[in-house]
Amino acid sequence: MDDADKAQVQNVAFAKNPSDPLLREWEKPSCNPVIPMPEDVTGNNFRDPTEAWRGRDGLWRVAVAAEVAGVGSLLVYRSADFLHWERNPGPPLHVASSRDGDGPAVLECPDLFPMAAPGAMEGLDVSASRAGVLHVLKLSDFAKEDHYMVGRYDDEEDTFAPAEPERGGDCANWRRLDHGHLYASKSFYDARKKRRVLWAWVDETDGGGEGRGWAGIQAFPRAMWLDTDGKRLVQWPVEEIETLRRKRVGLQWATEVEAGGRKEIAGIVSSQADVQAVFEVPNLEDAETLDPKWLQDPKGLCAEKGASLPGGVGPFGLLVMASGDLKEHTAIFFRVFKHLDTYKVLMCTEGIKIPFYGAFLDVEVDKDRSLSLRTLIDHTMVESFGDRGRTCMTARMYPEHPATSRSRLYAFNYGAGAVKVSKLEAWELATAAVNGGGVI
Repeated sequence: MDDADKAQVQNVAFAKNPSDPLLREWEKPSCNPVIPMPEDVTGNNFRDPTEAWRGRDGLWRVAVAAEVAGVGSLLVYRSADFLHWERNPGPPLHVASSRDGDGPAVLECPDLFPMAAPGAMEGLDVSASRAGVLHVLKLSDFAKEDHYMVGRYDDEEDTFAPAEPERGGDCANWRRLDHGHLYASKSFYDARKKRRVLWAWVDETDGGGEGRGWAGIQAFPRAMWLDTDGKRLVQWPVEEIETLRRKRVGLQWATEVEAGGRKEIAGIVSSQADVQAVFEVPNLEDAETLDPKWLQDPKGLCAEKGASLPGGVGPFGLLVMASGDLKEHTAIFFRVFKHLDTYKVLMCTEGIKIPFYGAFLDVEVDKDRSLSLRTLIDHTMVESFGDRGRTCMTARMYPEHPATSRSRLYAFNYGAGAVKVSKLEAWELATAAVNGGGVI
């Protein structure tokens, strides 16, 4: 922000002591701003530069979210010295499509990064440009959602060709990074462990942020890689989270949860925990028929058929941060529906004081016959990873019972038949060390 006229501009700063491993002090050169507000940018929307990358021509590049002539756009700038920048004279890297009745989409927090071959879990440096490398373009929009598209980036023209062009230019139709309450994410390449790590902001959902003195919290950091289909990201909590595990409880043998039943996983403090479970899907003949109107609205279907409503195959899953009387709890669960000649698996997160979140899993449940779930609980935060990280869902909740009593953890099944839990492990989590202790 330029203090003189409050215009959004792009500035640089340099580490005062580059040898400081924490880079705690920075200096701003007098040449700022290095990229002033462009004349064709409207609405004072010119912000959130990406990480800079270097093209094969040796020039640095950075992309900035902007509103150009009333349309959300992603502008690319080039520089040889990181101080003098010129805008690419060609078309923007991305131009948002207008939404019916809502006008142009405003873009925020863009991210452009290369990925290793589909299925390979390692990451790539942001400037990687070898032949065949796929890139991910991630955008955040004013609907407080993060969406992404896999495609091919050309650093000669600074263009991006999507792998799924049928999804169009409105990023709301792209793939969701997280189907819950997660926004303004940013990824970085961890050169030491050769992985791409995602950080994301999770805002307050109860409107109480100002009174607490902070604006949201950070999600657990996640490693990201490209799935085998080359179109979808897989996300998984970074391995350092496992160093926080302390006391463990679990099921020694496969356990059935009868229809309408619950099994408590006792013995740990579950308000700060890591839970992993695998549910064996019962007889699919009981699956309810899916009304096609819900195909584009899984969140609405979760609200229509909540965790407490008995079904055919499901709902089954976990009840976390539950009070003794179950008046307060957060449910992360699955339901299986019959649709035409196949099955659709719905994953939901539902709480007493939070909205519903939902997504359909891209799985062949009639072949795999099992559904995996990992849930990280950190007091007001619940992050869930379905189908081994192919579908992610983050939620905030604000239970009152922890002030006077402990929280409980359950596996539950409110479907028509028994569900087998073939694996369930839960660990208490210690508090993460900051700036030390080897933990992110």
